[in-house]
Amino acid sequence: MRNCKTLLPLFLAVLILSGCVTEEESQWYKGNLHTHTYWSDGDAFPEMVLDWYKSNGYQFVALTDHNTLQAGEKWKKIPKSHIYEQAFEDYLTRYGEDWVDYQKDSTGLRVKLKTEAEYAPLFQDQAFLILRAEEVTDSFEGKPLHMNATNIREFVSPQHGSSVVATLQNNIDAVNAQREATGQAMFPHINHPNFGWAISVEDMKALRGERFFEVFNGHPMVNNYGGSARMSTEDMWDQINLAYLKRDQALIYGLATDDSHHYHKFGGQFSNSGRGWVMVKAKSLSPESLIEAMEAGNFYASTGVTLKSLKQTDGKIQIVVEAEAGVNYTTHFVGVKKGKTRAEILSSVTGTSADFDITSDLLFVRARIVSDKRKENPFQKGDFETAWTQPVVK
Repeated sequence: MRNCKTLLPLFLAVLILSGCVTEEESQWYKGNLHTHTYWSDGDAFPEMVLDWYKSNGYQFVALTDHNTLQAGEKWKKIPKSHIYEQAFEDYLTRYGEDWVDYQKDSTGLRVKLKTEAEYAPLFQDQAFLILRAEEVTDSFEGKPLHMNATNIREFVSPQHGSSVVATLQNNIDAVNAQREATGQAMFPHINHPNFGWAISVEDMKALRGERFFEVFNGHPMVNNYGGSARMSTEDMWDQINLAYLKRDQALIYGLATDDSHHYHKFGGQFSNSGRGWVMVKAKSLSPESLIEAMEAGNFYASTGVTLKSLKQTDGKIQIVVEAEAGVNYTTHFVGVKKGKTRAEILSSVTGTSADFDITSDLLFVRARIVSDKRKENPFQKGDFETAWTQPVVK
């Protein structure tokens, strides 16, 4: 990349035409890559879900309904509950009789769901992007094996397999094959590996062609923090990358997502919006730019902590937190030393800025920034707002 700062103003027009973009010209975009609607097992209309994210400061979102794209004709029977009947009335009031197609009879209320082609123009503009996506929902011997496919062009059928690893690998390969065939930027990511204790760290280590997984998922049943016999997803992350490095495979990056299903009932037993997201530093709000940035590791995952600056270049990590008044922050630099088989906290820095030099004795380093601010409507009671940067090598 050219250094635009060194060029004279006389050549600015030429630079623009030639696509020269500085680090400063990139910007942060907030997005959620895992959420559900009435098209599968979510409990809200897609328009209402998108409205929530757009109204709450997100720049991009992927609606990831199970084994479906929002296309074709689908009618939803509204549960006979005051909450959901009122939600329908709110939907009808918001969008009007000309928009909402519904039927009422002695059996109850049925509503025709709007397709992506219909609802997308209401929301998508220069400041908000909808990524076509799907939660490819598979299983092996009763174990739930879920994988999101982001920015796909066509529906991806569950591929099945003869083991947990084979099932996951077949689905990963299907998404990557579609990318290769179409030339369209897209990617798979492994969802909530500890959901149903379905995907072990050994399973994750065996995968190829996978660049992302959920280090944090907001659904109350996904066991982010592990259990008596299983490690947390964050501990899994480092073990996976140790295995990947041994075979010269690109590092896997960690996402935070909502996996929201519930938009009318709130609390720890429900899967609500606003629990986890990614912040991507990209040149533009386009699928190609966002995916390019993510595959380069130019993003972080968060449950509330916002970074003012994140630089990971020349063997150095530099972090500046966008501080909130009265909130304290500690940055833990986590990594693996050469010759070791476990990650450890290499340094902890209190304050709103933290730097770390990646020395030659380290395999990789990432950062976890923890605040002392309690998360509102948390995944688990007592959670503090946190952010995770991506692992980097020397």
